[in-house]
Amino acid sequence: MTLDEMKPGNECRVVKVDVEGVAGQRLLDMGFIPGTLISIIRNAPLMDPIDIRVKGYMLALRRSEARGVEVTPL
Repeated sequence: MTLDEMKPGNECRVVKVDVEGVAGQRLLDMGFIPGTLISIIRNAPLMDPIDIRVKGYMLALRRSEARGVEVTPL
């Protein structure tokens, strides 16, 4: 399952970040490291971006970027 498939109110754990180049490095720098807990807060009105909580801070992430983050639901 990927992060873009998660619904608001759900929690998950990062399994793998499968994004190439600068975008992948940026996700890793923001804390998307395997084992990290993520909470889905809400979707924007047009479903993009999604608001999530990672390591205690809020983050807005595009669905195209979230598609590259493999997660396991809790």
